[in-house]
Amino acid sequence: MSSHDALPPLACLRAFEVAGRHLSFTQAGAELNLTQSAVSRQIKRLEADLGRPLFERGHDGLRLTPAGEQYYRVVRQLLRDLGDVSARLRRRGGERQLTLAASPTIASLWLARRLPDFQRAYPDIALRILTVEDPHRLDLAEFDLGLYYHVPGEVEPDGLTAEPIFVDEDVIAVCSPLYRQHHGEVRDAEDLLDRHTLLVVEDHYHDWLTWEAWFAGVGLSWRRPERTLRANSYQLLMNATLAGQGVTLGWSRLLERDLAGGELIRALPQALPSRGRLALLSPQHRHRTEAMQTFRRWLLG
Repeated sequence: MSSHDALPPLACLRAFEVAGRHLSFTQAGAELNLTQSAVSRQIKRLEADLGRPLFERGHDGLRLTPAGEQYYRVVRQLLRDLGDVSARLRRRGGERQLTLAASPTIASLWLARRLPDFQRAYPDIALRILTVEDPHRLDLAEFDLGLYYHVPGEVEPDGLTAEPIFVDEDVIAVCSPLYRQHHGEVRDAEDLLDRHTLLVVEDHYHDWLTWEAWFAGVGLSWRRPERTLRANSYQLLMNATLAGQGVTLGWSRLLERDLAGGELIRALPQALPSRGRLALLSPQHRHRTEAMQTFRRWLLG
């Protein structure tokens, strides 16, 4: 192959695909663990190799040129196909190995408690759990199926199809019996804001699950609570709730076993229909192995 016909470096193609998806060199750098300038250099190298610009850089941001849009569609599909085939070849278990991606909270509070049932029914399928907080940071080549809360109408995870696992879901206020034993019953919303500790998640991926929005959604008057405990991890706050440190918001279906078993109790009677649903995420262009199809039937059935 002559140098004129040589393929561009894979690193340049990868940087171009991520930058084209985000339309941002800064966000591409965050996903690739590179600086913004390093991504920019990769793009300039690719543009020099092709002899034409791929992006228009204006005061209002970044956008693909017509040539860039055409090239992006081809590069995106090629990288997906390459990642899919590479992932399958790397797997020792082949058709009988399954990698599930989930947020740490879903993996620990919900998935881990149900997997023993699946493993008893299908002992020949080898399972691997991958925890990633933000589904938008998932590498499609690293997992087979994902379990995340999906809010219809929000930014869709690229290259993934979302199938809801539950028909309906409510957001409720919960605490542990230990908390009620030490701090007394939450008499009403005013009492909650006056005397009790509200656990607040600062993780921006859960911005739509806020106390202020919940109060408004169920028709209660909101004001600044007297006591809060804040953390940037919802999993940490759920562990704090179970340990009796305060009252938090949670999804009724996600926590149904804790509620049924008495580890958690409703702090207030109000319930807000959730905008999100726990969903099974499936790569759109992935060959569905026998293990993937088996797990999907078991979960959605």
